Amino acid sequence: MYSKEELKQLKTEFWNSFAAYCEVQPYLRNRRKMWMLYDTKVKGVELKFDVNRKGAYVVLEVNHRQEEPRLEMYEKLTWYKEMLEKDFPEGLVWDVCYVRETGREVARIYAGLEGIDFHRRGDWGTFFSFMARQMFLLERNFKGIAEYLRE
Repeated sequence: MYSKEELKQLKTEFWNSFAAYCEVQPYLRNRRKMWMLYDTKVKGVELKFDVNRKGAYVVLEVNHRQEEPRLEMYEKLTWYKEMLEKDFPEGLVWDVCYVRETGREVARIYAGLEGIDFHRRGDWGTFFSFMARQMFLLERNFKGIAEYLRE
């Protein structure tokens, strides 16, 4: 088990290593900004990485504080399901009511790779390749529908 300080250091090392990994990937070169993440320009919609002891996840999260706008945006996203899942042969997981560790409800659409543990440095290469490739695809597909979500 890690102490609080050791866990903080491990997370910092993980994310710094991931950034270094992304910088050398040919399909990610020459990007003005590495990832869109919080800057989707669609209110209440963010792209996120979620890494834990169970696996790695790339997430499109609808996080309006109020339930009604959150559900409306989730429904809009379902209209574009085919476009969002275009590069995901196994599809994406659609979770209309995901509860974060903080207890807050959000809607999530995500791809995951389970069975790897972020505490095991030997798994980091698997984390990095999955996260970079899947986020690249999710972001690209999201950009194709973002303008329709702003209406």
